[in-house]
Amino acid sequence: MSNENGSWIMQGLDWDDPLRIRSWRELISWINEVGFLPLFASDARGFSAEEHVSPLFWFTGDPEQDPWLWREAIAETGEVAYGKFFAGRAGFVSKEWYPYFANARREGYDFDAAWDDERVQRRYKAIMDLLEDGSEQPGFLLKDIAGFGKDGYRNFEGSMTWLQMHTYLVIRRFRCRVSGRGRPYGMPIAYYQKPEALWDYESVTNAYSEKPEKSAERILRRARERFPKADPGALKKLLGV
Repeated sequence: MSNENGSWIMQGLDWDDPLRIRSWRELISWINEVGFLPLFASDARGFSAEEHVSPLFWFTGDPEQDPWLWREAIAETGEVAYGKFFAGRAGFVSKEWYPYFANARREGYDFDAAWDDERVQRRYKAIMDLLEDGSEQPGFLLKDIAGFGKDGYRNFEGSMTWLQMHTYLVIRRFRCRVSGRGRPYGMPIAYYQKPEALWDYESVTNAYSEKPEKSAERILRRARERFPKADPGALKKLLGV
């Protein structure tokens, strides 16, 4: 996605291109094949879902063709993780590759251990405490109960991005608010969950046995192999390694 003369232009493949991804199910398959993938295009050429789907149906509300809605369907399945994993940008990580991201980003620390060693801020702890039971919670509720606001903690959005970037949270699903009459309204809202609740503790942490630097090298090597046309510097920036 690029801004040209004030207008957002989506990148992608021609409708008839045989390599075009045609459904959210096909996108899940490709994510599992490559391991991880940002949603939107960047300076890392080819390293995005955007560049491999049609640019025609973005933000149209068509559940069959709109990649913006595909991300909701994909998050709902729990087959791959969705969240802000790429330099604060949204994207996907497969179940196979998530442990390497967790090891590289967490540097071997579960959240509680990071808190005990004073490696995380209290505002992050206030959020994580609300998800300790494995539940899924909407962002607006977390913000309110965790104490963000005029007289409380600041920068809720930045805090949520930090927790996703460090693999402590994923976006589990999207839901609209419901009126007193039981009718949904407004834009869909992200619900968050710990990845250990989405899958299980062993699935998320099974790369802790290797050094975090090795996991980071593994991720970068994979990206370079699968996306050789991407600028190496841009890849490193997106992957945070």
